[in-house]
Amino acid sequence: MVKKLLILILILGAFSISCFAVSSKSENESIFKIEFDDIILSNIESEISISFSSDSLFAKFIISPNIIINGENFIPNINKGKITLPYTFKENTELNIKVLNEEQRVNIKPIPLWLSVLPPLFAIIIALLFREVFSALFIGILFGASIISWYQGNLLIIAVFKALFAVIDTYLLQSLNHSGHLSIIVFSMLIGAMVNLISRNGGMQGVVNYLSRFADSPRSGQFITWLLGIAIFFDDYANTLVVGNTMRPITDRLRISREKLSYIVDSTAAPIAAIAFVTTWIGAELSYIQDGISKLGLDENAYQVFVNSLSYSFYPVSALLFIVILFWQKKDFGPMYKAEVRARSGNVTSISDKNASTFNDHNLDISKNAKPRAINAIIPVLVVVFGTIAGLIYTGMAEKSWSNELGFSKNLSMIIGVADTYSALLWSSISGVAAALFLTLSQRLMSLKASIDSLTDGFKTMLPAILILSLAWSLALVTEDLQTATFISETLLSFKISPYLIPALTFAMAAVISFSTGSSWGTMAILYPLILPASWLISMDYGLNYDTSMLLFHNVVSAVLAGSVMGDHCSPISDTTILSSLASSCNHIDHVNTQLPYAVTVGSVSLFFGTLPAAYGVSSWILFPANLIILYFIVKIFGKKTE
Repeated sequence: MVKKLLILILILGAFSISCFAVSSKSENESIFKIEFDDIILSNIESEISISFSSDSLFAKFIISPNIIINGENFIPNINKGKITLPYTFKENTELNIKVLNEEQRVNIKPIPLWLSVLPPLFAIIIALLFREVFSALFIGILFGASIISWYQGNLLIIAVFKALFAVIDTYLLQSLNHSGHLSIIVFSMLIGAMVNLISRNGGMQGVVNYLSRFADSPRSGQFITWLLGIAIFFDDYANTLVVGNTMRPITDRLRISREKLSYIVDSTAAPIAAIAFVTTWIGAELSYIQDGISKLGLDENAYQVFVNSLSYSFYPVSALLFIVILFWQKKDFGPMYKAEVRARSGNVTSISDKNASTFNDHNLDISKNAKPRAINAIIPVLVVVFGTIAGLIYTGMAEKSWSNELGFSKNLSMIIGVADTYSALLWSSISGVAAALFLTLSQRLMSLKASIDSLTDGFKTMLPAILILSLAWSLALVTEDLQTATFISETLLSFKISPYLIPALTFAMAAVISFSTGSSWGTMAILYPLILPASWLISMDYGLNYDTSMLLFHNVVSAVLAGSVMGDHCSPISDTTILSSLASSCNHIDHVNTQLPYAVTVGSVSLFFGTLPAAYGVSSWILFPANLIILYFIVKIFGKKTE
């Protein structure tokens, strides 16, 4: 009994000493430490982390203290002596944090959310004004990083220096430390190497000679280019690089401007990939739709919702057919007309393009032992095309098995939807290079050394484009840190509107966000979770029945996708726009300037004569022909003959 009593006294004594230690420590040194997120934005939920000294009871035991922040009580859970609290900061917030008898005051100066639009806006304006994309992207990143550094409490000059270093050690490295981005870089370099080799071994000249039988005028050349863009429908990146590089020698011979080539390449790649049933886009689209209907508890199938939404895909369909209207009437307008007139006179590139092309045409002369054989280019290109499809099916079937309950097309769409796109592209591109190398060496068209030199020269031609892509991705990270898309979407959604206007507003919102961030995929990832539940709930609150609400829901699903593609077409910081310039060997800003009026024209007609009236119940069977008729007369009235 005495022994047990002594043990109890020792335990109580130890506990008292521990308490005394905490008490005495609190008199001389803080028992807790406050930490905040590196980037704090006004009116955006952030986190406050409170950690306790290692010898405090809160660090040793699982005890949750009462925390008072500006008079508001919090009783959070503690984990290993650390508490994390969600908190939304207003502008110039003074925090008074009290734990037990200790109180700490901290002044927080969050970044005003409206500043988030300035970095991409500056980059876009500088690119368009000075026609130089490298410095525009760099300045945009630097400006955004400077804002962040300034609001972290640094003096202006120090903030700018820290931002300068952050451009390299933070944003550029993070943009490259991404498997998807690295895959695009490697894929682009391999395609560049393959194109260079099949140009040197005579394969590309053989293709030119063969297609010249069918493409004997600017109109037929544009038609063949458009047809290839439709044929390679399964992926926008593969579409852009293959079609642009393949058709460039032909369009050059037919005196079609590089601007027109890059426009056709850009305006077939994403639109066809966005609406086709079997593409690398379908998985992401179905995922976002499924999340939306699951969140709302709707008894709907995501694939069926996607199929129904195609009835409202006015911009992608109109963008594809607008190209046909242009070359069928042999007319253009705006900057594209000037480019085409210049090209018909024999100069397919602009004056500024001579020193600013994203793809150099040097070393593309046929090797002295090579012969113009189309098969030497067709086989490697087909290996890339069908190799990508095979890779998509292979990686997709590893994730999803074939279902006998579904039809062939739906099974194929589901499988490709969950496929590893980047692996498929990498496998197909290296296979294309291997095929081109085998054909070259087996026919003794070039020596091994000359072939390898040609491949490495192909790598080099891609370096300017890779730099632009890397800077564009870095700027996208800045806009992500500053929540640019959140500011734009919340600003537009703050207005009280009729549910019938939601599809049109969604289209405009998606276009603005995609234009500002340069990413149609990023726009979809942001908007779908936000707008799908909002549109349904607004329709319900408005008193609409289920069927009417579902029709609006289908329209909204399509509007997000269509607006994202339209904004992407207009943006000089978009990766697909950059790749289109690269593949067509067109000056990037020339491509943006000539494509912008066309994208805005088609987008405006699609919005006001498609998305908007469709929300009020006008049949798509009426609206699609109406869109084409309006676009036809726009070209007829405002267009000028180029031939």
